[in-house]
Amino acid sequence: MDSVEVREWLESLDYVLEEHGPGTVKKLLSELQVYAYQAGVRVPFTANTPYINTIPVADQPTFPGDREMERRIKSIIRWNAMAMVARANRDTNVGGHISTFASSATLTEVAFNHFLRARTEDYGGDQVYFQGHASPGVYARAFVEGRLTEQNLDNFRRELGEGGGLSSYPHPRLMPDFWSFPTVSMGLGPICSIYHARFAKYLENRDLKPKNGGKIWSFIGDGESDEPETLGAIGLAVREKLDNLVWVVNCNLQRLDGPVRGNGKIIQELEGTFRGAGWNVIKVIWGSNWDAILENDDDNLLVRRMGEVVDGQFQKYSVEDGGYTREHFFGTDPDLLKLVEHLSDEQIHGLKRGGHDPEKVYAAYHAAANHTGAPSVIIAHTIKGYGVGDAAEGRNSTHGQKKMDEDAVREFRSRFHVPISDEDVADIPFYRPDADSPEMEYLHARRKELGGYIPTRTETCSELPALPDDIFNRIYEGSREISTTGAAIDVMRTLIRDKEFGKYVVPIVPDEARTFGMDPLFRQCGIYASGGQKYDPVDSDQLLYYKESIDGQILEEGITEAGSMASFVAAGTAYANWGIPMVPFYIYYSMFGHQRVGDMVWMAGDMFCRGFMLGGTAGRTTLNGEGLQHQDGHSHLLKSTVPNLVTYDPSYAYELAVIVEDGIDRMYHRNEKVFYYISVSNENYEMPALPEGAKEGIVKGMHCIDSEDVGAEGLHVNLLGSGAIMNSVVAARETLKKYGVSSDLWSVTSYNELRRDCLECERWNLLHPTEDPKTPYVASVLEGHDGPVIASSDYMKAHLDLLDKWIPRTTITLGTDGYGMSETREMLREYFEVDSNFVTIAALTALMRDGKIGSDVVAKAITDLGIDSDKINPMGI
Repeated sequence: MDSVEVREWLESLDYVLEEHGPGTVKKLLSELQVYAYQAGVRVPFTANTPYINTIPVADQPTFPGDREMERRIKSIIRWNAMAMVARANRDTNVGGHISTFASSATLTEVAFNHFLRARTEDYGGDQVYFQGHASPGVYARAFVEGRLTEQNLDNFRRELGEGGGLSSYPHPRLMPDFWSFPTVSMGLGPICSIYHARFAKYLENRDLKPKNGGKIWSFIGDGESDEPETLGAIGLAVREKLDNLVWVVNCNLQRLDGPVRGNGKIIQELEGTFRGAGWNVIKVIWGSNWDAILENDDDNLLVRRMGEVVDGQFQKYSVEDGGYTREHFFGTDPDLLKLVEHLSDEQIHGLKRGGHDPEKVYAAYHAAANHTGAPSVIIAHTIKGYGVGDAAEGRNSTHGQKKMDEDAVREFRSRFHVPISDEDVADIPFYRPDADSPEMEYLHARRKELGGYIPTRTETCSELPALPDDIFNRIYEGSREISTTGAAIDVMRTLIRDKEFGKYVVPIVPDEARTFGMDPLFRQCGIYASGGQKYDPVDSDQLLYYKESIDGQILEEGITEAGSMASFVAAGTAYANWGIPMVPFYIYYSMFGHQRVGDMVWMAGDMFCRGFMLGGTAGRTTLNGEGLQHQDGHSHLLKSTVPNLVTYDPSYAYELAVIVEDGIDRMYHRNEKVFYYISVSNENYEMPALPEGAKEGIVKGMHCIDSEDVGAEGLHVNLLGSGAIMNSVVAARETLKKYGVSSDLWSVTSYNELRRDCLECERWNLLHPTEDPKTPYVASVLEGHDGPVIASSDYMKAHLDLLDKWIPRTTITLGTDGYGMSETREMLREYFEVDSNFVTIAALTALMRDGKIGSDVVAKAITDLGIDSDKINPMGI
């Protein structure tokens, strides 16, 4: 086609646009595409638009604020953010980041001044996931607002300093009145923001939260998009039509070491990904001083040139002078050079990236905030280290910039017109205008109009209804043969049935509901579906059919542990985010828990999350047949690394009910900052009744379930069991009687909680040398129960060995070190040496070590029980 024919097509399109508007143009182009396809023409797929701003100049709303006033306020905040990091590193090496906020200052300040609304009686409140490395900017704004002191800023990254310090990044655990969401473990903020927005809709559709607005904003770095969690759930946001979700991607083109896509274009890549998923994508690439140049680009030469230059080269333009850009960017075509021949080199260098232009950013935010039916993402082009000086601005090394020499500080002061004198500038003082200054009056007025200050975290929450005293009596009475997983679902169903309490329970499962016996809940409370059930399910003729509904209670997440954990966090922090005390129960294959989403579990602890994680099919030998990838023998060890995670491995249904009842009281009535992990197995056996007086021991970590008198020969042992191996311990007791050995049986519900108590006692004794020493619970309950201790579980021996030093007697631990295998439970327990025969041998060996019996007795027992002394070591590598 020659240029004349192209021009005729374009003029025809102009006519339709002028006469009938954009809607008709879209329809016409769609019809043309279908017609061409039917004629055999395959149009190349593209999810990209040209490398220019999405919003045309003609469609930009009028900027409602005072541009000059907001520039001055932003400059003051920039200065304090820089000063905080630079001062902190003058005499120490605590680190910090200047360049991320330097690139995103306009993005955050426009949001603070015009969009981020606090929670009020009439508005649900915006929840904001701030970019972690930009936290100095958020602190600097809070300081100018008067919410933080100079001493706070001077103690940046020195939290033990006098007067209080500031955490390196957003951490609710460290600043519980300020931050709500930990975000610097990159990728977690984005995925959590999606499930957070979905949970807001869930609460509204179940009439637990009024439909009074409230958006979820997530500020993200372009390099963060490489984390699988960042983009892994964007499809869910579209399926759920989360128009309460806005992402702002700060595309400064740099990650920690260099370009995000040096040989490509990250903005175009992200646009294609999000548009392909169905998001409303708004690109903010060029500032206002490009508008006139683009308007004169009649042949789209400039737009094509913008689209062909890779990001690594755009970085180069940001660090070179205007003459370099004139030669290497515009100089590829004489007609391009004509477009900027009226501009000086200095003016060319000053052509802004869109993310530094408040009017362009405001237009994008306005469009996103008013978009309905889909989530929005704003992809903004910025320069990393913008304004921090030639030595760092746009450079590959800028991410680690934390120190500035006096010349760089002076240049920063002058560039942003911060009112610091030449005499004072070397000290890098903090600056806050007088309370009655125009800047302060404007800043406070904007926040007042938007409902208050952000970020602010509050725990004002409605009271969770108390459980009836007899709610678990049926479970406490014992039952037929069921598994502890079945008992957990029974506990959950019992809670849901309660008219006052039940609506606050949130069952969460990643596509294994039937495996865990949750299918009765399908009919009882339904599976949440924001659009309801639009089909006749294939099992609709059955009692327990797959029932989806708009007010469903179950969150059936599909095959995503990360997404399920994000829902758990959203539900478990609803008491702080919306003042609604939700009680999540997230059940999953324990093997696919902590080792897969351990970072999110740690984040949950940071956020004071509440709720119960249920590790289903737990234990190395319980899930017979599934093999190495499915069998968990280490989740309790991994969970022990989270300081406020309370863990239990119950053997019996009554133990599980006691633990849940106590957990609800601790988390929701005593407001303790803990959450729970409970491992449950899929092996059916008879569940005994709750022994009298056992509740305290169950909660503390162990209780005696039966004692025997010491026999005439004085051979006595203490058999400790937990979870799936408890029945092996009970069976061993009977075998030991054949060798004249009596025993006391102990159910250990939590080795981790016993150790926590031991550590607390040890610390108290260390710091109170003149006081009577405290005795750990495990030592006190074993007192009076003679004989060595044999501790067995379906987990690694190291899990049990944690208590060794506090049990001053012969102790042998049995556990399941090694990889799992596909076999029956019986064969697996023999292989891992935790069956009743090995419990018996361990008990006899302990008595031998105590000098109570001879080695010949142990040898005879090994022969009697058919144990191969030369069998394969399951721990072998």
